[in-house]
Amino acid sequence: MPVLRGAVTFSRFRVEPAKDAPSDIKRWLQRGLKAHAFEPIDRKSEDDRAAGFVELENADAVDFAVSRLFYGEYALFSFRIDTLKVPAPAMKQELAKWTTQFEAENDRPPSRGEKSQAKGQIKQMLRNRATPRTNVLDVSWNQTTQQLQVWAASRKVVEEILIALENALGLKLVALTPAAIAQTAGIDERALGPTAELIGMDLPAGEVAHVEA
Repeated sequence: MPVLRGAVTFSRFRVEPAKDAPSDIKRWLQRGLKAHAFEPIDRKSEDDRAAGFVELENADAVDFAVSRLFYGEYALFSFRIDTLKVPAPAMKQELAKWTTQFEAENDRPPSRGEKSQAKGQIKQMLRNRATPRTNVLDVSWNQTTQQLQVWAASRKVVEEILIALENALGLKLVALTPAAIAQTAGIDERALGPTAELIGMDLPAGEVAHVEA
């Protein structure tokens, strides 16, 4: 829970609400998050990944009550990603055990079809036993400054969360990089280069240190 623990790895964005955003922001945000809330992986399906929004302090809760969603001027919630993977060594070991038992009971090796069917059953058995790997990424949205922070380091994950937010709430999110901020402020991009003071051009030539990597 990086928001509450004080982690510093995050990506920052400016929120541009949809033109048709309702005046009741709290109810609108609740509905949007609920509509795209996290749902556990269906172990009977072929899905091995599930993702969606959850409450900040409880990764199993998707009610998004006002008291657990809004903290002063901030809306705080999380994005949960679960992945379920059957370990290849376990699959190989179970299949070998089944093959040995089959040959002992039938005095012959299994046919390709029998082995394929057994493999599917073993995979399902291992899926039922496996514990999903859970990753929870926090999101903080300042309702006053309209700045949103995604507490994740992976660009791929950040992009997934942004797409989920856009689909859930119809938001437009603009990355707050130095170049983007300068463009919004009308600053020439050429003015973003390092200054003479930063690269040491104001120092006498004899005092400039040369360091080799």
